[in-house]
Amino acid sequence: MPLPPGASIDQVHVLHRHGSRYPTTGAGAQKFGTALASQIEAGTAGNFTGALSFLNSWSYKLGAEILVPVGRQELFDSGVLHYYDYGHLYNTSTKIIARTTTQDRMLKSAEYFMAGFFGLEWTNNATLELIIEEEGFNNSLAGYFRCNNSNLAVSEGGTNASQVWENIYLQNATKRLQALSPEFKLNVSGVYNMQTLCPYETVAFGYSAFCDLFTYEEWEGFEYSIDLSFAGNNYFQSPTGRAVGIGYVQEILARLQHHVLTTTGTQANLTLDNNTRTFPLNQTLYFDFSHDTNIAAILTAFGLVQFAPVLPSSGPPPPSRQLVVSHLQPFAARVDIEVISTPHPISADRTPSSTTIYSDGPSTTYIHFITNQVGPLGRSSQSILVNANTVSSAHTTSRRQHTCLRQPHRWMV
Repeated sequence: MPLPPGASIDQVHVLHRHGSRYPTTGAGAQKFGTALASQIEAGTAGNFTGALSFLNSWSYKLGAEILVPVGRQELFDSGVLHYYDYGHLYNTSTKIIARTTTQDRMLKSAEYFMAGFFGLEWTNNATLELIIEEEGFNNSLAGYFRCNNSNLAVSEGGTNASQVWENIYLQNATKRLQALSPEFKLNVSGVYNMQTLCPYETVAFGYSAFCDLFTYEEWEGFEYSIDLSFAGNNYFQSPTGRAVGIGYVQEILARLQHHVLTTTGTQANLTLDNNTRTFPLNQTLYFDFSHDTNIAAILTAFGLVQFAPVLPSSGPPPPSRQLVVSHLQPFAARVDIEVISTPHPISADRTPSSTTIYSDGPSTTYIHFITNQVGPLGRSSQSILVNANTVSSAHTTSRRQHTCLRQPHRWMV
């Protein structure tokens, strides 16, 4: 929906995921792929037939952790697109602070984005603040390092639910593929890792023979397995989801209210956030780079309750569910938080047939959440959102978030 007449975007906070990457070290796809390749090379995997015959000469060629070429392009392209959308907000006489972490793919993602937004001489326009991403350091862009339980079994409900679902939707695929590999034992876990190799090889090489092994319905099942994992590990069904994301919420509120943080109790880095040189309050553009699971926790901490409904581990995938991770946190995902000023309050009746845009009252500032520049993060609290859209008054957002900071189990935007 376009901005109403007289309205303007005055500020934007961009929360961006890194671009497409190789598998993380120790991930299922990496372990399965290297083990399979070793057996093929040693000649102990036997002969693969039919759709699996490509494995007879297959080898594992994926790297680990860092961006693949298309991941670099994704961030550059996103920087260009954000310039078209928000470049008018940049004050050419200033040099902004943008934040990322010390992890290689995080740093490179931020650099490629900046090159897309400002050009190759982006260091004249922005300074990258690298927040240490390691155990023992506060970092709102990687909040799980300061939430011990988020890395323990207490927060593995999503992983457990996903495994239940995998054993249901991959039964036929496991039997089908096992028949083509009589000497190589395949179980559901191995077949799931074959599915996972499809997107990783595709972003790395442009094509993967693993993709054609599965039906459309099995790919829908794969998508839902990831939704289940995130729902229980990072979103509302996780006992630690909101705790991991709350530090970033504190920082957004501090920016909106123009004050540094003097106390935290969360993952926010007080050393950095207590100093306007490292936590500026006068920017119209803010760029922060994070991870998919951390962004999910941040959306949970903001109280976007459309993602709260419980997803059944036994399926089938609810067709109307709002929590679809491939739509919310794909590689290079972003959440743009716009600060919009209007000459009057926006009318609650903003249906297409309505001719009234504004209601009587003074100028008002609104907060607008949008994901991946294609869809709003709406359908949350009707008491504060206008017509179930993603626009909330800044005053209401601030008041609700401060209430929730004191009562962490009642987050609403």
